[in-house]
Amino acid sequence: MVAYGAEQRVRVPAVRARWRRQTFVHWPFPPEAVQALLPRELVVDEYDGVAWVGLTPFVMADVRPAGVPATVPGLPSFAETNLRTYVRREDGRDGIWFLSIDVACPLMLAARAVGAPYTLGALRVGTDGDTVSYAGSRTAGKVSYRLTVRPGDPVQPSERDVWLTSRWRAYTRRLGRLWETPVEHEPWPLTGAAVDVLEETLTAAAGLPAPLDEPVVHYSPGVEHVRLGPSRPLFP
Repeated sequence: MVAYGAEQRVRVPAVRARWRRQTFVHWPFPPEAVQALLPRELVVDEYDGVAWVGLTPFVMADVRPAGVPATVPGLPSFAETNLRTYVRREDGRDGIWFLSIDVACPLMLAARAVGAPYTLGALRVGTDGDTVSYAGSRTAGKVSYRLTVRPGDPVQPSERDVWLTSRWRAYTRRLGRLWETPVEHEPWPLTGAAVDVLEETLTAAAGLPAPLDEPVVHYSPGVEHVRLGPSRPLFP
């Protein structure tokens, strides 16, 4: 069982930010289909006997180095959309593996240095009454998505809700090694969410087949105290 709150303190963050207006769209997939997309050092994590892939659009707000307060004017805020799955190392440490990361900020492409699969695109996040909408398309190619949800009432997270949303490290691969990036933030405040529009080609572009069932969807207004630690290479 993954931890509802952060598993570790990130005492010296490389980056601080707020994550806002985040939707979690999770589909079940055959584990072998997801395993085929992972590096050899990682094993797909399963819940209820299936692998899960999440489409998670959100706003990365007030991005800044450690020591810079969120009140400084002009801090960058931009849309980002991740396609991710859940994995474990041989030692059992769980985390996220990104199948793709679409972002509206060219500065984030620097994270490719540790293997983060950032792709520049035109992304939009908006609200209209009781709906939140997301849209994006990659600068190169025909990959795109549209998503509109209606957030519902707050929910007390179930074990599966926590498993799907609360992960405290991301793995990437670069220069023949696995890299780990720790993250710390307060627990996600979650609501249910009804989907009005869902059109996407991200999963097919990542090499996934059709999902096994309809998605599980949550919405969160966000978390305010995100601390991303420095990425470090892992050694056997």
